[in-house]
Amino acid sequence: MVHDTSMSQFIPPNLMHPVGGTWTYVAGLVAGTIALHRAAHNSSGVINIPIIIPSNSVALQGGYLKSVEIDFEIATAVVTSAEALIYKVTRGANLAVAVAAAVPFTYSPAYTETLKVEQHKLVLTLTTPIFLRNTEYVLVEFTIVAGAGGGTQKILGAVANYTLRV
Repeated sequence: MVHDTSMSQFIPPNLMHPVGGTWTYVAGLVAGTIALHRAAHNSSGVINIPIIIPSNSVALQGGYLKSVEIDFEIATAVVTSAEALIYKVTRGANLAVAVAAAVPFTYSPAYTETLKVEQHKLVLTLTTPIFLRNTEYVLVEFTIVAGAGGGTQKILGAVANYTLRV
């Protein structure tokens, strides 16, 4: 049996789904990287981040999700809000999606610290980590709200931290 408590999975920006506004894929500031970019605006931008870790049909096996890190950059103008929600989505026996339930978590740093013009790593730590069954998946909804004058943002990627038990 494998029980590795230090597993991580990088989720690149091109696996994420932007909602609202115009988002484009651009070269990152660091050579060889990509970013999901939104030019200055004064509205909400939502990014859906699928958490891609192993699941299992056997209880208490597969991926045990502990936290998600979101790497992003506020390039111009301070934004008014940068917040996240985590959903565990359960597939139905005869339906694609039966239930989407919010998963409680804590922010680190406090999300108000992530509103400055600079690069940020927002860590979402699940209050109670979860094993993913083969009938479930996790989706993070990350929202950035820019106020008057707008702001430019780049989503650089995300990392899911989990224990693997197989």
